[in-house]
Amino acid sequence: MQRGLLVRRSVGDATNLAYYAVYAPFHTPLQVLAHVAGRRWAIEESFENSKQLVGLDQYEVRSWTGWYRHITLALLAHACLSVLRANAIQLDFKKGGAAEKERSSLQAFKAHRGLLPLTVPEVRRLLVALLRLPAPPPAHALAWSYWRRHHHARAKACHWRRRRRKKLRL
Repeated sequence: MQRGLLVRRSVGDATNLAYYAVYAPFHTPLQVLAHVAGRRWAIEESFENSKQLVGLDQYEVRSWTGWYRHITLALLAHACLSVLRANAIQLDFKKGGAAEKERSSLQAFKAHRGLLPLTVPEVRRLLVALLRLPAPPPAHALAWSYWRRHHHARAKACHWRRRRRKKLRL
């Protein structure tokens, strides 16, 4: 095993550096180390979603057993929401065929007629809307989800255009 320091430079700003302490097998390629360091963002985003959606941070520590049960149930709830989201996206891709899986995210975005794919928060909102008493009609919950995803897709497209224009000016 070896210890080291991995320094990552931002593509857009050469002065923006990120440092990672590395402890890995001796002959680990640099690409693997960079890939693992890049996964940190997705992991942090997952924990942030868990805190917001399923109450990962809403516990009062009184005993280790209680804390462990709370964390386990919160992460299980987040995993269930993530699996529901993945299954919904899989169904969307099956409708379009196998070729649609290989498209870039922008092409997939255009193929869904201006809708972003379901997110974990959106799956949670749909479940809450459908399980609420008195339950609204399912068509209402789905229409609301459609409007919300369409609105977010338009905002994302505008953001991408603005970022492209900003890059062209630089």
